[in-house]
Amino acid sequence: MSALTSAPRRAGSPSPGIRRGEAAAGWLFTAPVLIILGVFLLVPVVMALWVSFSDWTGRGSPFSSNVGFVGLDNYAAVTTGGGLAERDFGTALRNNAWYVLLVVPLQTALSLFLAVLVNRAILRGRGFFRTAFYFPSVTSSVAITVLWLFLFSSSGAINEVLSWLGINGPNWFSDPSGVVHNLLGAVGVTSGPAFLTDNTLLGVSWWDWLAGPSVAMSAFILMAVFTTSGTFMLLFIAGLQNIGGDVQEAAMMDGANGWQRFWRVTLPQLKPVLFTVLTLGLIGTWQVFDQIYTGTQGGPGKTTLTPAYLSYSSAFLSQQWGQGAAIAFVLFVIIVALTILQRFVLRDRPVSRRRIRRYEVRAAARKAPATAKGARR
Repeated sequence: MSALTSAPRRAGSPSPGIRRGEAAAGWLFTAPVLIILGVFLLVPVVMALWVSFSDWTGRGSPFSSNVGFVGLDNYAAVTTGGGLAERDFGTALRNNAWYVLLVVPLQTALSLFLAVLVNRAILRGRGFFRTAFYFPSVTSSVAITVLWLFLFSSSGAINEVLSWLGINGPNWFSDPSGVVHNLLGAVGVTSGPAFLTDNTLLGVSWWDWLAGPSVAMSAFILMAVFTTSGTFMLLFIAGLQNIGGDVQEAAMMDGANGWQRFWRVTLPQLKPVLFTVLTLGLIGTWQVFDQIYTGTQGGPGKTTLTPAYLSYSSAFLSQQWGQGAAIAFVLFVIIVALTILQRFVLRDRPVSRRRIRRYEVRAAARKAPATAKGARR
């Protein structure tokens, strides 16, 4: 009996499943990666965090003795300073919030639609369509942006197509007006009520927060949906191919039509993939930079200014390195908070008692005629 009883494992001792020397070998193999991540990721992050609390001007080492600690002054300047820095940060957050609000749902819906479309076994040339839909994702964002500047210029192809429909297209990348304001202006509403125009958040009035994306930013939104849907389509295809055919056949035997099978069977099983796509989309859209840098550099009228580009311009162009680093860390906090919120919303929930009772009633109703038929026999 005593031979069968295992001795209690001491705290800190290796797992009984790992033989002597395997733990050391594991650390030895992972050490290069840990060193590289520490040098090129952890150390720069710590340095940037220190810069956000200092008055470093970009000259010399940020850890030199002539660099002073300023506490939260850089964070206060961009959030509660009341000056141009606060207004620019509020404008950048407003622009990026509309960008996220429109790009993430559109690219998720389009990528899911494309995945379902090219996953059909009856579709001929599936490999061609998958490559064609994925091709914009592997193209350089700079090249796509330059192409977009030509397509959406005042005499570009988009305005030419709109002219065939009798629509006078805007000068896309030179129009700072908000889309929502333009729609309201079409029905005669050109100014907002006093409680929206008189109250501000981060130096921007609530009326301007609700202006919607500018016409210029709308072109960037279309470009983001066009270039990223192919990548997320591949993730959805992988998820669809992991769903067993027997589940679909069981749903068909129960009388579910195509939409009910997709909504009740397929989509719930794609929940982990959906969370991944939404998370990656959320992070990517809050970090939009290269399209803005290549295309408009924040113009026209700062309506395409984003926090990532504002962080760059504050640090590298205005030499306000502390404010640039502070903007970057505020953006990091926003992304983490929204990711946690998204995780909370998409968490697995237990089946409610109301739904259980509804299924029990249906099952009992199906069994009753069968029992009666058996009794008559």
